[in-house]
Amino acid sequence: MTTTTPEKRRLVLIGNGMAGVRALEELLALAPDVYDITVFGAEPHGNYNRILLSPLLSGEASFDEIVLNGADWYKDNHIDLRAGVEVVKVDRARRQVHGGDGSVVDYDRLIFATGSNPVVLPLPGADLPGVVSFRDVADVDTMIEYATSRNKAVVIGGGLLGLEAAAGLMKRGMEVSVVHILDSLMEKQLDAPAAALLKRELVRRGLRFYMEAMTEAIVGTDHVEAVRLKDGTNIPADLCVMAVGIRPRVELAKDCGLHCDRGIVVDDTMQSYDPRVYAVGECVQHRGAIYGLVAPLFEQAKVVANQLAADGYFRYRGSIPVTKLKVTGVDVFSAGEFLGGDDCDELMLQDPGRGVYKKLVICNDRLTGVVLYGDVGDAGWYRELMRDGVDVSDLRATLLTGQAGSAESASVQDMADDCQVCDCNGVCKKDIVTSIQVNGLTTLADVKAHTKAAASCGSCTPQVEQLLSYALGDDYQAPTVTPICPCTEFGHDQVREAIADQSLQTIPDVMAALEWGTLDGCAKCRPALNYYLLCAWPDTYVDDGQSRFINERVHANIQKDGTYSVIPRMFGGMTTPDQLRAIADAADKFNVPAVKVTGGQRLDLLGVHKQDLPAIWADLGKAGLVSGHAYGKALRTVKTCVGSEWCRFGVQDSTTLGQRLEHLTWGSWMPHKFKMAVSGCPRNCAEATIKDFGVVAIESGWEIVVGGNGGMKVRAADTLCRVDTMEDVEEYSMAFVQLYREQARYLERTAPWIERVGLDFVRERIVDDQLNRRKLSERFVQSQRKAQDDPWAARAEGAEANEFVPLSRLFAR
Repeated sequence: MTTTTPEKRRLVLIGNGMAGVRALEELLALAPDVYDITVFGAEPHGNYNRILLSPLLSGEASFDEIVLNGADWYKDNHIDLRAGVEVVKVDRARRQVHGGDGSVVDYDRLIFATGSNPVVLPLPGADLPGVVSFRDVADVDTMIEYATSRNKAVVIGGGLLGLEAAAGLMKRGMEVSVVHILDSLMEKQLDAPAAALLKRELVRRGLRFYMEAMTEAIVGTDHVEAVRLKDGTNIPADLCVMAVGIRPRVELAKDCGLHCDRGIVVDDTMQSYDPRVYAVGECVQHRGAIYGLVAPLFEQAKVVANQLAADGYFRYRGSIPVTKLKVTGVDVFSAGEFLGGDDCDELMLQDPGRGVYKKLVICNDRLTGVVLYGDVGDAGWYRELMRDGVDVSDLRATLLTGQAGSAESASVQDMADDCQVCDCNGVCKKDIVTSIQVNGLTTLADVKAHTKAAASCGSCTPQVEQLLSYALGDDYQAPTVTPICPCTEFGHDQVREAIADQSLQTIPDVMAALEWGTLDGCAKCRPALNYYLLCAWPDTYVDDGQSRFINERVHANIQKDGTYSVIPRMFGGMTTPDQLRAIADAADKFNVPAVKVTGGQRLDLLGVHKQDLPAIWADLGKAGLVSGHAYGKALRTVKTCVGSEWCRFGVQDSTTLGQRLEHLTWGSWMPHKFKMAVSGCPRNCAEATIKDFGVVAIESGWEIVVGGNGGMKVRAADTLCRVDTMEDVEEYSMAFVQLYREQARYLERTAPWIERVGLDFVRERIVDDQLNRRKLSERFVQSQRKAQDDPWAARAEGAEANEFVPLSRLFAR
């Protein structure tokens, strides 16, 4: 049995999750020296943000990034953390907690924060290997393991967790189908129109849906092979994720005699029927309601802490159900009774083209329900109107346009002190302002560290920065440099300078030298650092495949159905009968469902399965075809017209020049995708004036244009100069590409780069300075000696050399 300091009472927390530990944080702020605290946690690590399991699954965050309280926090606060130890018994008569490791801890006060269990449907095959829930880090690790070596996943459940699991697995390269029993996604958070918009967007991104579908069985012998629906449909599956709901974890509470219904029943002080025992979080039932969202749980935690600190004046009276989330990249918000009723008015705004939907429910001149899709900027204001019961009769004409369109001030200084700013971590305006003033905080990073506001999904960052300005007044200095990511305070340009000045040769070198927040980095900074090192040290740096995006890692573009597209390079848009036969033979051999001519004058083999990629690459390679890098931050294609050789309007041989440029520049990694074109006359059939680097033939030679873009934001290219010969064009192209590679920020296309640095900057270094132009060209040539190795060939050779090569090994390079 444990011994404690006599003057301190003994507090035991069962459950190391967000709600329970938040109660401890609140308690330590109120009464840091009242209790000796012991925490039992079934998982073998510290407290982490369960909301961020989705970016952990998708690869957008590392585990270190989602940790809320590491080992040092428990040690600094003298908390005895029993990580990985599950509580097996509570003896209320002796006031003792028994751990699964045989330990026994006495308590004066006890908090149940046991959370919830995922619902596992009692289906045939539910116990097969490959069936997993989506509840904790261990589940995520299992899903990632499957995604690296298998292809197909089925997610049962179209609620929030199901959609996040599906999106994360799709980003990992799996073909994902979602089975949902109802006709509307996220029915607890969205109404039918908003759900329809969400489904349309997710289908566009590549998810498949089986709506109003009931699962009958999970099929397989020694592993999941398919999911069978009631109508007889069999959906092939290597992995099945059950995300059909949660149930409060109350077995331990029931065993020790606490009153439980669906959850552990508590009063407004969060006490159970035993006055020494409190409960908080998803295991709790309060006034008949159970809450699964973080904001109500943090409100409960504040009440528990207040009661334990012997202040005793806080009461929990329930919460308005509020959801503000980013579902697979789409912002959604809902609050209150958003389905309305016969006695309610519904105000709606729908703009499917912009992906925006708003619905406001008004009953008795009070706002009682809200649904926002796509544009959630006024979510906080609507929530305040609901919470305060404001009469909105005078605001009805402008209510849908939001706070800016109303007579109400949009300034943060007019927000109520208890207005919640950060929904992920339950931080209100007063918490942020007080922390800024008391702790002398001056930066967003400081506020994140002290309050956790903006430290999770980041959607409240603008409001937090406004509060910094409001609290500090003239003393606030807005950041002049935008950091690469939350791991560091350094911006892109500063990092590149450090790599060059300090001769930093690897990603760990950079992170150590610049005191990165985590030496693992994140999904934002690692690809950028990998590119900057590759650009700085092309002869010696070893490309880190794990720091590239999924398409670059597998050397193929993933499609909406989870298959891949294979686009061989056709230099300057030219090909041969032998190459066409090889493409046709490959399409037949691998049952390619579609072959399409791309906008870059190549042939796209669509619908290739992941396991067939090395073999199809090998077949195409025998005909001399190499990767078109259609998946990469690299040169994509050089588009040409037939020029003077065939066209009666052509004034120069554009086809030959296009082929020469593509042979010169293929394989070159860039900050972003890069497209080129050569037109044989000013009629510009190759559309050179909307390419990153374009060439237009004129009677006297060639006109070079740069910085064009033909995507969502069309930008006409700027004229750089005119030259006489093809050799001149080649030199200018190499110099321009190298200047762009050395000066642009990662994921910055040439159009915004030129708009940022100015066309004069480019002209001065390439057109006006002949010596510098040649130096840039020489550096480009040097870097290409290592870059022009076909990545398909290496993978294909590996596949041919062995009877079976796991895809996970092929794609790990």
